[in-house]
Amino acid sequence: MCGRARCTLTAAQAARAFGFPTTTAAATAGPGGGGGGGDAPAVRTLDLDRFRPSYNVSPGAYLPVGTVRAQTAACGDGGRGGGGAEPVIQCMKWGLVPSFTGKTEKPDHFRMFNARSESVKEKASFRRLIPKNRCLVAVEGFYEWKKDGSKKQPYYIHFQDHRPLVFAALYDTWTNSEGETIHTFTILTTRASTSLKWLHDRMPVILGDHDSVNVWLNDASVKLEEITAPYEGADLVWYPVTSAMGKTSFDGPECIKEVHMGPSEKPISKFFTKKSTTHDQSVKPEKTTSEFASHAFRASKVEGDESAENQPEGVDQKQPGEKQTASSTVKDEPVSLEYQVLGKPQSIKDEDTMTSTNITIKKQDDSSIKRKFEDTEVKAEMMENSGWSHSPPTTTKKGKGAKAASDGQASLLSYFARK
Repeated sequence: MCGRARCTLTAAQAARAFGFPTTTAAATAGPGGGGGGGDAPAVRTLDLDRFRPSYNVSPGAYLPVGTVRAQTAACGDGGRGGGGAEPVIQCMKWGLVPSFTGKTEKPDHFRMFNARSESVKEKASFRRLIPKNRCLVAVEGFYEWKKDGSKKQPYYIHFQDHRPLVFAALYDTWTNSEGETIHTFTILTTRASTSLKWLHDRMPVILGDHDSVNVWLNDASVKLEEITAPYEGADLVWYPVTSAMGKTSFDGPECIKEVHMGPSEKPISKFFTKKSTTHDQSVKPEKTTSEFASHAFRASKVEGDESAENQPEGVDQKQPGEKQTASSTVKDEPVSLEYQVLGKPQSIKDEDTMTSTNITIKKQDDSSIKRKFEDTEVKAEMMENSGWSHSPPTTTKKGKGAKAASDGQASLLSYFARK
């Protein structure tokens, strides 16, 4: 496919690219065809004033086209090819408009700016043009876009020695409603060469030397398949250019300025694939470490909870000396067990509160504790004498206290009391 090109050639440069004679010898010209004073094509030219040199040519623009036509009486015998034919350079519009198009129709130059060489004999728009309407298009290079998902990177393709590229093309004439005759052309395309398959599956038919140019213009006996084969020359090179080429209004030398892509810069699809793989590898160790830490945390938490349940609230675990002192004091006062049994714990919080109360009791004198114990016994006897149907509160509470001790949640005072 060829939809954008660079053409800033002079008429003489285009003539030499076509193999047409010029007023200045080609030997004195530069690599691109030269442009010295007095340099001009020595053939007939038509409508060259319509040509506008551009670094970003798109369908609908005028380009210099070389062809061979019947010689007119005013031209003498400077023609080429014999039989009254002569070479002509004429400006034509890129984008074929078939001659049978209606005069009132609005031409669409983007519809047929390329023609597939494999099927050109099958379509009426092109088949009738092959015998006598062949032409040449000269440009300095063309652009092609590499697609990678939603991203498109343009590349500029040209000859390494900067000589013009010559494309095989077909032209036609169309007359509009105003009676104006417009010459239009289409560029033939073929399958991509071996070196350009990575970029696109199509490329323009490039006529790499003057022999192939002469065969295309003058020898209809040669099979079309032989002429339209992909150009496989190693002198066809390319490089990436700015993405601003996507705008037809973008023009100037910046169009062909090479964009340097870093060595680490890769297509988007490969970038994400690599990142995903690296991510997966890094997650697995983290997940294993996280699970190990989680198990360790749970184990330490259980040990911490068990240690906390076996110690009274408010006692600093970092001071074992104080804890031993408190234990010794409680051991000497077994009567404190009865006070704990009387307190009815409704929850762990209540039990902790009761345990704290027990620690306070140990500070009281022996006479006060005995007095409370005697009061408790009197109350218990009164309840038994009154015919209480259920178990006494003391017995129930002792049962609950035993259950708590069996659950591993007994207070420190109960533990020492049993001993």
